[in-house]
Amino acid sequence: MIHSVVIILFVGALAGILGAILGIGGGIIITPVLTLGFGLDIKYAIGASIISVIATSSGATIAYVKDELLNLRVAMFLEIATTVGAIIGAVLVGVVHTGFLFILFGLLLLFSAWNMYGKLKSGNEVLHKVEPDKIAQRLRLNSSYYDKALKKQVDYQVENVPAGFTVMFGAGLASGLLGIGSGAFKVMAMDTFMKMPLKPSSATSNLMMGVTAAASATVYFFNGSIKPQIAAPLALGVLFGATIGTRIMQRLKPRWIRIIFIPIIGYMGLEMVLKGFGVTI
Repeated sequence: MIHSVVIILFVGALAGILGAILGIGGGIIITPVLTLGFGLDIKYAIGASIISVIATSSGATIAYVKDELLNLRVAMFLEIATTVGAIIGAVLVGVVHTGFLFILFGLLLLFSAWNMYGKLKSGNEVLHKVEPDKIAQRLRLNSSYYDKALKKQVDYQVENVPAGFTVMFGAGLASGLLGIGSGAFKVMAMDTFMKMPLKPSSATSNLMMGVTAAASATVYFFNGSIKPQIAAPLALGVLFGATIGTRIMQRLKPRWIRIIFIPIIGYMGLEMVLKGFGVTI
């Protein structure tokens, strides 16, 4: 029993570190470990994963707010799209063919991975248009942050606001319809479509994931899918890991975050496409 708790704490810490750095939650690590390693039923694994996302978000957001790294206005604006999409997705369960959606969103993730690879090759993290985006200006979405790795203040502009909003609506729809985490889509909406730097994208995604997960956790709690003996040590490990992850992320150069991020979302995209065709990896 003690041995299992130690392993769960370690898995949680690892998930928290990665979740805080990349802004994608720890489900990609936690769910496979709990189902394959511990033989836990998938619904209990997902319930524990949702609790871990809340823990990651709580631990990371405190640090990112303090260092003014996350963009609160972007988070609140995009959360509207995610929430509406999730509600519609939940209503449409059983009506829409999920195979097509798996393929569509998988291809979007692969596109995002390719776009990130392009940014990695070019070395351009922040580009400024001659004419700032009018919608972003009106909503006051443009911001700045101090990059501890580069040791300088980075001003950035937000672009293509309608495109980012649409992707976030799709992310919520996918979350409600397919039961998948949408952290990767949140980062993709901000980094790929809205042209935000990766660090604020990741930090902002961490806050948004916690809001979404908190709503889902209520449902999972009342249907008995959350086992305290699993979720509690996992959340402790995740909270500890997220605290470490925020410090690591702020010291990493953006290119190293992309090097970690690209294979992960590339794998997730490929997995979703294959799942859409009925192939499981």
